[in-house]
Amino acid sequence: MIKLGQFNQLPIVKKADFGLFLDADDYGTVLLPSRYVPENSEIGQSLNVFLYLDSDNQLAATTTKPIASVGEWGLMTVEGVNSTGVFVNWGIKEKDLLIPFSEQRARFNEGQTILVYVYTDKASGRIVGTTKFNKWLDKTPANYKRNQSVELIIAERSDLGYKAIINGEHWGMIFPSDVFGKLFVGKRLTGYIKEIREDGKINLSLQKIGVAKMDDLSQKILDLLEKKGGFLPLNDKSSPEAIFSAFRTSKGTFKKTIGGLYKAGKITIEKEGIRLNG
Repeated sequence: MIKLGQFNQLPIVKKADFGLFLDADDYGTVLLPSRYVPENSEIGQSLNVFLYLDSDNQLAATTTKPIASVGEWGLMTVEGVNSTGVFVNWGIKEKDLLIPFSEQRARFNEGQTILVYVYTDKASGRIVGTTKFNKWLDKTPANYKRNQSVELIIAERSDLGYKAIINGEHWGMIFPSDVFGKLFVGKRLTGYIKEIREDGKINLSLQKIGVAKMDDLSQKILDLLEKKGGFLPLNDKSSPEAIFSAFRTSKGTFKKTIGGLYKAGKITIEKEGIRLNG
């Protein structure tokens, strides 16, 4: 079954000077222009191509990977605005992606970079974008466990903190007390479920919670000490930025963790850093 807005494996059925014709099932054949044809392609061989509708609403194929396929989010730049909506750079040279005005939660200007969800409009069959994410999220029960690792996309900054998309399915919130390192809209990173509240809303952390967090970091510190010959130029006086760069954790968590390692006799805390005990 052909899937528009996604990659499909299609067999080559005909060669031409200007490209290859591929069997697109119920859509007939689709042209893959010469500039996208891999070397030594032969009739009968299948190619992995991305399918979309061009400006004339005709099926088109490319081997270029877009910023986001149908059902995915991606960070895109606004290329132009007209009476229909805004057009963003989708990563496909021949085709910008339309975000109709009805699918914009704010008005955008040329040059802006925005987070976009890509979907197929049922009425027209066209692939379009939206910045109204609510209708695509929180449609299934949030069956997460505390400290569960999840994939996040930072979607919005507010006075409360950062709203993030969890595993492409649910909304979550990272409050300022749980923010460390640089966050920005569109950033993808691993996070952890901190709490599912009684109202169903989800609080997130960028590091494991409690003892699990410290145990995990303890092993990372010991492993890096082994790798670096037993010494690291980091201690409780180091800057938050240096600690985050090395371990992707907050200074507070790092201090508690090396304190625990020191009490356990596994490291020595020196003026210039920490040293692995023999």
